[in-house]
Formats: sequence, C-alpha cells, structure tokens
Amino acid sequence: RHGSAGRHSPVGYQSERVIMVLARILYAAHEGTYVVKFVGDVRVPLCACLESFLDRMFADGSLKSVLIDLTETEGIDSTALGLIAKIAVSLKERLQRKPVILSTNPDVNRILSSMGFDRVFVIVNKAPTIDEPLDELPLVEPSQQEITRQVIEAHRVLISMNSKNRATFRDLVEALECEEKDARS
Repeated sequence: RHGSAGRHSPVGYQSERVIMVLARILYAAHEGTYVVKFVGDVRVPLCACLESFLDRMFADGSLKSVLIDLTETEGIDSTALGLIAKIAVSLKERLQRKPVILSTNPDVNRILSSMGFDRVFVIVNKAPTIDEPLDELPLVEPSQQEITRQVIEAHRVLISMNSKNRATFRDLVEALECEEKDARS
C-alpha cells in the first residue's frame, strides 16, 4: 500500500455480507490554506496517515487557515475527532484563528455539537464549492504501540475541550495508559 499520494486503495471494512464501506482522507493546500476531506466511515486505521499529515501541515510556515470537509463523512470515531480537535487547538495557539468545518450530515453535526466542536470551530452546514482536485493521504501501517499512543493523544485533546468529554473519555485514556505501560515493561 505504498506509493505516491492519490494512488492508494481506500481502507475498506468488510461485513459478513462482503459489503464494503470505503474510507479515505483527501487533502489540498494552496497559498497556506489547507483543505482536509473525510470520506466514508473514518476510523482508527486512517488516523496514522492523518497524524503524519497534520505534523507536516503545522510545520508549514505559510499555514493560514484550515477547512475540514465532512460532507461525505458517514461515520467518524472519537480518535479521528480527537485529531480534528488537535487542528483547532494548534490553529488557535499559532494563529488565534478557528478552523472551518463543512458538515451536512445531521448525525455528524450532532456528534460535533455534543463534543463541543462548535466552540472551537466555525461549523457550516453547507456543501463545499471547491473545484480543486484533492490528493489522497497515503496509508501507513503503524505498530500497535503507535496506534495506542495516537488513540491516547487524540482522546487527551478531546478531554481538554470540556468537562463532558473529560467524563466520557477519562477512563478510556487511563486504561490505555496502563496498557501502554504494561506493554513497555
């Protein structure tokens, strides 16, 4: 699954009936504005490529703004949401600016609102009018330790956002930290 951006198979999840839901993360950058588009049912397996991309994005000295397109997102787990929240935290620290989320899915909008994303993002319930072609983030296959670290970090960001998230994810983070500690010893 290695190669240049845009030439990767999407991550697929198979059910017993062999129905496949495709999940991909697409991106574009132009003059300091980044667009990140989540397609399908976005889960932990895609988070490694997202985290790597975010590290590169925040290292870009020309970064001015971020638009997150969730209009084709069917589902998204809390780890992916934590990495998206990391965008808001980093952009606020660096530029005192809120990123924009485009989302037209009522289920996704409910999740965003319940997790407090409306306080750290500008959320627009509208489809994008972006004509630029988007590249696909290359898939990476992290180790179990890397996945555990990413899940912990993503959930720490969610916990930092509000007391409801703290109550929801505290036990998960503590359990994963114990698991991580045990794995090292």
